[in-house]
Amino acid sequence: MSELVKFKFYETALQANRDKQILAENGINSFIANEQLIQSDWLLSQAVGGIQLQVFDEDLEKAKKVLEDYKENEEFSLEVEHTIENPEFDFVCPKCGSNHIYRDDSATSFFGVSILKSHKFICYYCGNEFVC
Repeated sequence: MSELVKFKFYETALQANRDKQILAENGINSFIANEQLIQSDWLLSQAVGGIQLQVFDEDLEKAKKVLEDYKENEEFSLEVEHTIENPEFDFVCPKCGSNHIYRDDSATSFFGVSILKSHKFICYYCGNEFVC
């Protein structure tokens, strides 16, 4: 008979649910323990061991491999194939070379009056933040 084993521990439910979804997409059943308890009172997190992702003991090795592969692919998926060819401007991300960037228009305001605009840019593709 299969038993549930503690597989991973998380600080946030978002991280646990992301990994649960990755496992589900690969045919591995998993369960999240303590999620609602910790969301209702995060101070209990240390006492109960955090949010736990549990899998059946026979799926333990497969689950480890699936998440390892996912993290590896996520880390090395930065190719500049999403760069627009012949853009109207030649402004690119210094980290990945993509020109899918946007300007962070958050402004400093004083009593609702915008004083200073940011010159920070963020790459949609790799998330790099840079100033030009």
